[in-house]
Amino acid sequence: MTAPAARPDRPTVVCVMSPDVAGLVLPAPLRDRLAEMARLVPDPSGAQVHATFPEALAEAEVLVSGWGCPRLTAEVLARAPKLRAVAHAAGTVKSLVSEAVWERGIVVSSAADANAGPVIAYTAALITLAARRTLTMAAGYRAGWPQTALRSGGDGLTVGIIGASRIGRGVIAQLARSDAGYRILLSDPYVTDEEARSLGAEPVELAELCRRSAVVSVHAPLLPETTGLLDAGLLALLPDGAAVINTARGAILDTEALTRECVSGRLEAYLDVTDPEPVPPEHPLVSLPNVLLTPHIAGAQGTEVRRLGQYAVAEVARWLAGEPLRGEVTREALARLA
Repeated sequence: MTAPAARPDRPTVVCVMSPDVAGLVLPAPLRDRLAEMARLVPDPSGAQVHATFPEALAEAEVLVSGWGCPRLTAEVLARAPKLRAVAHAAGTVKSLVSEAVWERGIVVSSAADANAGPVIAYTAALITLAARRTLTMAAGYRAGWPQTALRSGGDGLTVGIIGASRIGRGVIAQLARSDAGYRILLSDPYVTDEEARSLGAEPVELAELCRRSAVVSVHAPLLPETTGLLDAGLLALLPDGAAVINTARGAILDTEALTRECVSGRLEAYLDVTDPEPVPPEHPLVSLPNVLLTPHIAGAQGTEVRRLGQYAVAEVARWLAGEPLRGEVTREALARLA
């Protein structure tokens, strides 16, 4: 979509996100930066960035949204007749935008690129842990330290990447730079063999990836065709002692099939996302020693979320200057994104 012409005036920017994250995502220096470019609602001197919604949208030309922002339905947009752009200071916009957004021609940007770095780093850390079979080693700690011959490491390890998303590509790049000499496999039906090799990975079908990989890391978007993608049949192909890492979406894995494999002790699992999320406290995954469950923390956390605000504010500046948006999301691309 063509960016709008530069504007000399000061359009109204409305910030809507949960009060508990607003101060982290948009601390005072970023609010001041917004106020320099536009009329910011609410006043940047206020204690909160969160605005009453949707009443505050009546004059808004630009919305800076974040976690906690309600969905932009046709009913909501009817109260925002001047809205022309949305800069989402978070990752996915699937729960934010509706068809009404595209029908109105509203430009949408996501800070998913800014959120990618923490996820890539977190996933790489999990791969390092999985290479050492850390959960299994930790579970047997009280039984005595394992002999050196029984330990494992990452050198020459085969790692399977499912999905060449921005996260998947970043993980491949990080693995390729490692001195461990990882053998990297990639399964993605939308990536050509030549492109996969240019990324530093060997293109393979998903079944072959499962058969050959000591660690499998999931980075595909959740789509109808990827729901339950890693099912009982594919999980059974994984070698004994292999690990499954999921920092994408929980429903891409068949939870019960994975649970059976982990209950048997055959596989390790490092899950930052689950289906359902969270799993019930009594679910076996919660107490299994070979399973690490974390509460969706792979993305930007704590001081890191300021990156999302910085990205969104920069997008507002680009929009006001008539420049292309780096994180623009289109209706066509959204269907393939996480």
